[in-house]
Amino acid sequence: MIKKIPKNKIRLKKHWRIRKNINGTAEKPRLVVFRSLKNIYAQIVNDLTGNTLVAASSLNLQDRDGLTKKEEAKKVGMLLAEKAKEKGLENVVFDRGGYIYHGRVQALADGAREGGLNF
Repeated sequence: MIKKIPKNKIRLKKHWRIRKNINGTAEKPRLVVFRSLKNIYAQIVNDLTGNTLVAASSLNLQDRDGLTKKEEAKKVGMLLAEKAKEKGLENVVFDRGGYIYHGRVQALADGAREGGLNF
Protein backbone atom coordinates (compact mmCIF):
# COMPACT_ATOMS: atom_id res chain seq x y z
CA MET A 1 0.00 0.00 0.00
CA ILE A 2 1.28 3.45 -0.93
CA LYS A 3 1.27 5.92 1.94
CA LYS A 4 0.24 9.48 1.15
CA ILE A 5 2.53 12.15 2.59
CA PRO A 6 0.62 15.17 3.97
CA LYS A 7 1.00 18.34 1.90
CA ASN A 8 2.14 20.34 4.92
CA LYS A 9 5.06 17.94 5.50
CA ILE A 10 6.16 18.44 1.90
CA ARG A 11 5.84 22.22 2.31
CA LEU A 12 7.89 22.17 5.52
CA LYS A 13 10.67 20.20 3.79
CA LYS A 14 10.75 22.83 1.04
CA HIS A 15 10.73 25.58 3.65
CA TRP A 16 13.77 24.18 5.45
CA ARG A 17 15.62 23.74 2.14
CA ILE A 18 14.95 27.41 1.41
CA ARG A 19 15.91 28.50 4.93
CA LYS A 20 19.37 26.95 4.57
CA ASN A 21 20.17 29.74 2.10
CA ILE A 22 18.03 32.66 3.30
CA ASN A 23 18.84 34.62 6.46
CA GLY A 24 17.55 37.94 7.70
CA THR A 25 19.99 40.47 9.12
CA ALA A 26 19.53 43.86 10.73
CA GLU A 27 20.18 45.61 7.39
CA LYS A 28 18.08 43.18 5.31
CA PRO A 29 15.52 41.31 7.45
CA ARG A 30 13.45 38.36 6.21
CA LEU A 31 9.82 38.78 5.11
CA VAL A 32 8.07 35.53 6.09
CA VAL A 33 4.71 34.42 4.67
CA PHE A 34 2.29 31.94 6.24
CA ARG A 35 -0.89 31.00 4.43
CA SER A 36 -3.81 29.25 6.10
CA LEU A 37 -7.08 28.30 4.47
CA LYS A 38 -8.88 31.46 5.62
CA ASN A 39 -6.15 34.03 6.34
CA ILE A 40 -2.66 35.09 5.33
CA TYR A 41 0.02 36.28 7.72
CA ALA A 42 3.31 38.08 7.07
CA GLN A 43 6.06 39.28 9.33
CA ILE A 44 9.50 40.81 9.02
CA VAL A 45 12.08 39.04 11.16
CA ASN A 46 15.69 39.73 12.15
CA ASP A 47 17.17 36.22 12.36
CA LEU A 48 20.35 37.30 14.14
CA THR A 49 18.45 38.44 17.23
CA GLY A 50 15.31 36.37 16.66
CA ASN A 51 13.02 39.39 16.88
CA THR A 52 9.88 40.07 14.88
CA LEU A 53 10.16 43.67 13.72
CA VAL A 54 6.81 44.11 11.95
CA ALA A 55 3.77 41.86 11.52
CA ALA A 56 0.49 42.05 9.60
CA SER A 57 -2.29 39.65 8.73
CA SER A 58 -5.66 39.58 7.04
CA LEU A 59 -7.18 39.62 10.53
CA ASN A 60 -5.89 43.21 10.90
CA LEU A 61 -7.77 44.50 7.87
CA GLN A 62 -10.65 46.86 8.59
CA ASP A 63 -12.82 46.29 5.53
CA ARG A 64 -12.66 42.62 4.50
CA ASP A 65 -16.24 42.29 3.27
CA GLY A 66 -16.55 41.49 -0.41
CA LEU A 67 -12.81 41.02 -1.00
CA THR A 68 -11.33 37.92 -2.54
CA LYS A 69 -8.45 36.19 -0.80
CA LYS A 70 -5.97 37.54 -3.36
CA GLU A 71 -7.19 41.11 -2.79
CA GLU A 72 -6.86 40.59 0.98
CA ALA A 73 -3.31 39.31 0.51
CA LYS A 74 -2.38 42.36 -1.55
CA LYS A 75 -3.76 44.67 1.14
CA VAL A 76 -1.81 42.76 3.81
CA GLY A 77 1.37 43.29 1.78
CA MET A 78 0.67 47.00 1.51
CA LEU A 79 -0.12 47.23 5.24
CA LEU A 80 3.12 45.42 6.09
CA ALA A 81 5.12 47.75 3.84
CA GLU A 82 3.50 50.77 5.49
CA LYS A 83 4.41 49.51 8.97
CA ALA A 84 7.95 48.69 7.79
CA LYS A 85 8.39 52.23 6.41
CA GLU A 86 7.45 53.61 9.83
CA LYS A 87 10.21 51.47 11.39
CA GLY A 88 12.70 52.59 8.74
CA LEU A 89 12.92 49.29 6.84
CA GLU A 90 13.17 49.33 3.04
CA ASN A 91 15.15 46.28 1.95
CA VAL A 92 14.04 42.76 2.85
CA VAL A 93 14.65 39.17 1.77
CA PHE A 94 11.46 37.39 0.68
CA ASP A 95 10.80 33.97 2.24
CA ARG A 96 7.79 32.32 0.61
CA GLY A 97 7.65 29.66 3.35
CA GLY A 98 7.71 26.66 1.02
CA TYR A 99 4.62 27.81 -0.86
CA ILE A 100 4.59 28.17 -4.63
CA TYR A 101 5.10 31.79 -5.73
CA HIS A 102 1.62 32.03 -7.19
CA GLY A 103 -1.80 33.29 -6.15
CA ARG A 104 -2.02 34.76 -2.66
CA VAL A 105 1.73 34.60 -1.98
CA GLN A 106 2.45 36.49 -5.20
CA ALA A 107 -0.31 39.02 -4.43
CA LEU A 108 1.20 39.69 -0.99
CA ALA A 109 4.64 40.21 -2.55
CA ASP A 110 3.21 42.56 -5.18
CA GLY A 111 1.39 44.55 -2.49
CA ALA A 112 4.58 44.84 -0.44
CA ARG A 113 6.48 46.07 -3.51
CA GLU A 114 3.76 48.63 -4.24
CA GLY A 115 4.01 49.78 -0.62
CA GLY A 116 7.70 50.51 -1.09
CA LEU A 117 9.63 47.42 0.04
CA ASN A 118 12.56 46.28 -2.09
CA PHE A 119 13.33 42.59 -2.61
